[in-house]
Amino acid sequence: MTGVLSWAMVPEPRLRATTMDASDRFQDRLLRYSQEPDIDRRQAIEDELWREYGDERAVLVFDMSGFSELTYRYGIVHFLSMVRRMQLTTEPIVGHYSGTLVKFEADNCYAMFPDVSAAIRAAHEINAAFEVANEATPDELDIRIACGIDYGRILVVSGQDFFGNAVNRACKLGEDLAGPGEILITAEAMVMLPAGHGVVGSPKRFEISGLSMEAFLIKA
Repeated sequence: MTGVLSWAMVPEPRLRATTMDASDRFQDRLLRYSQEPDIDRRQAIEDELWREYGDERAVLVFDMSGFSELTYRYGIVHFLSMVRRMQLTTEPIVGHYSGTLVKFEADNCYAMFPDVSAAIRAAHEINAAFEVANEATPDELDIRIACGIDYGRILVVSGQDFFGNAVNRACKLGEDLAGPGEILITAEAMVMLPAGHGVVGSPKRFEISGLSMEAFLIKA
């Protein structure tokens, strides 16, 4: 766990530059698609979107566990203070493992990585950083996260949002199925790990929102 403690105290991140043109083009094409009656022309628009915005990435989504109860019990300032600490801890770790911090939404983090191994290493490091930090905070300020990881073809818009089955599945795992301190990885992502990767996983099967998912609960 070398260097884990350093993640607990990190500088304020610089704001990332925005590229509105690419985002505007994406939204315009979605609108054209929704108003196009011809199926072949709709397919052509979809093909354009995938050519310009498509990529294959590992997706990591995590959720801060127990936050609804904490917010109800201690109030919004308590909630916001913990979210801010989560953000400042998470962003440099994602970057350290060659990831892109796509966005934060409430107590959730959405990131993407060039490969599954990097996403797993980042998830372990983030969990470890919070474990260290929690030793110095009272129980009501402890941060515990639940992580979901998938891999697949996604649409990436200006590095500030992303869409696709891999995003949806990672969300389901991280937000709905993983417990505090757990990392769930889809079967699709598991097969993308290189030979001799050393990742140990217990197979799981979930039925949620009409989806049947095979996943693995991985260990450090």
